[in-house]
Amino acid sequence: MVLKIKLRPGREKSLLRHHPWVFSSGIHNIKGKPQMGETVEVVAHDGRWLGRGSWSPESQIQVRVWSFNRDEEIDREFFKRRIVRAQKGRDALIAAESDGLPGITIDKYANVLVCQLLSAGADYWRDTLVSVLSELYPDCAIYERSDVESRKKEGLELVTGLLHGELPAMPVVIEENGIKIAVDVTKGHKTGFYLDQRDNRAMAARFVKGQSVLNCFCYTGTFGLYAAKGGAASIENVDVSKLALDTAKQNMALNQLDDSHVHYHEADVFKLLRQYRDEGRKFDVIVLDPPKFADNKAQLNGACRGYKDINMIAMQLLQPGGTLLTFSCSGLMQADLFQKIVADAALDAKRELQFIERLSQASDHPIGGAFPEGFYLKGLVARVW
Repeated sequence: MVLKIKLRPGREKSLLRHHPWVFSSGIHNIKGKPQMGETVEVVAHDGRWLGRGSWSPESQIQVRVWSFNRDEEIDREFFKRRIVRAQKGRDALIAAESDGLPGITIDKYANVLVCQLLSAGADYWRDTLVSVLSELYPDCAIYERSDVESRKKEGLELVTGLLHGELPAMPVVIEENGIKIAVDVTKGHKTGFYLDQRDNRAMAARFVKGQSVLNCFCYTGTFGLYAAKGGAASIENVDVSKLALDTAKQNMALNQLDDSHVHYHEADVFKLLRQYRDEGRKFDVIVLDPPKFADNKAQLNGACRGYKDINMIAMQLLQPGGTLLTFSCSGLMQADLFQKIVADAALDAKRELQFIERLSQASDHPIGGAFPEGFYLKGLVARVW
């Protein structure tokens, strides 16, 4: 029996543009009794065929479309084709909806593939995905990091563990633009590391020669590594995690870089920046790369206040003519809104601001033409007077 989802009148417009989400509010009725993650067909209210996707009864996004091609079945070969297409010319393998595989993220670190399966459909096809990946990457271990809170919205438990092969001793050492980086795929953030900032880290090195650098929310210190290699006069790495800072020190040693001018602070960035302002501290370059401030629309106003506050204080700590590199990884934060927030922060800081560059995620984290939500990482380089 074909499992079929019929939409309410007019709710097919986004799918006709190949946007892959069907919200519960757009569903008119359901033919059959699909199980969680099972493949369903989506049709318009007038019966027009729209796509095939996975059923997720616990989520507000109740269908995530796998394919808009009526002749394409959702089976092992489908996933193999999508993964092969996505892997060409990339370090990170799969970027979820932007690669036509909603809810699936796969990052490659040396000989380890790390998977996040964040939707009911991704979870349903776990064994098939592991089979395909082990065929395409026979020398790689496959480790799952589906320990993200968003799985609960899908009615799924948080899961981590080895899916295939033997996991090497942690950390795994990767190389990025000639810099060695230690990655713990079992305990690190997300899948272990932030590959999406690769291009921005390299770009940041242009501004640091002979400069004092404050690297906020530094995680394992990679912006600091690029600053050290780029000839910064001094570097302060700040993070709330001692484990992350210990790895930052390890990364400095891995690259045989002189760390006599590098300092590490285990501290709340918001509090430390205020302390530095009160002490009259000044820096030439400040990097603000905070974690996501907004997971849903209800949190967006609070996120705006948080971004404005932290950028305002950072500007007050910059020497005249100093450089601010500021980022937002909140997908709900639109690029123009983020730029406005930073501009408003300059007014409150009583500083003048010039935007030099707009930044985005690395090229192996593409943005699907029909899925603008895939543009999640926004960055700005600004000169502050």
